[in-house]
Amino acid sequence: NYICSRIQANAPSPPPPVPHPISPVLFQKQMPSLESLKRTDGWRLSGLFVCCLSVYLSTGFVLGGAFGVFTAGIDTNVGFDPKDPLRTPTAREVLKDMGQRGMSYAKNFAIVGAMFSCTECIIESHRGKSDWKNAVYSGCVTGGAIGLRAGLKAGVLGCGGFAAFSAAIEYYLR
Repeated sequence: NYICSRIQANAPSPPPPVPHPISPVLFQKQMPSLESLKRTDGWRLSGLFVCCLSVYLSTGFVLGGAFGVFTAGIDTNVGFDPKDPLRTPTAREVLKDMGQRGMSYAKNFAIVGAMFSCTECIIESHRGKSDWKNAVYSGCVTGGAIGLRAGLKAGVLGCGGFAAFSAAIEYYLR
């Protein structure tokens, strides 16, 4: 304690504040009232809730699962045993493979849907506009992020592909 008080006593005092070169007349704006701040914060919280809800609902888990089960149903290799190619798979083995493929597709669709929806919501909140460009930018971010795992060229192609697909869907829906 003694050492701290000696250091503080010997420390130089901070320099006086320098006046800002811009005239304060330009910034004479009315301070917001407490009621307007409460309304703004409530709007932001409800916007955050809507973003989280849209990400949750658009995950694509159900659609991906249905697509996975459908593709497994038309695949001729479901339940195929490479050790014994002449053996016919049982219904239990086929259903097990269909369930595994359905779950795999469901997870992948959920991740892509959540990435797209989350980035679209963030971009829309940042831009303050709700138009077709948000979906295109979000498609580029999502496709680029997915493609970057395979390299820069794949990231650029993924960005362009997802952006073009998003633009086509937005054009069709609006």
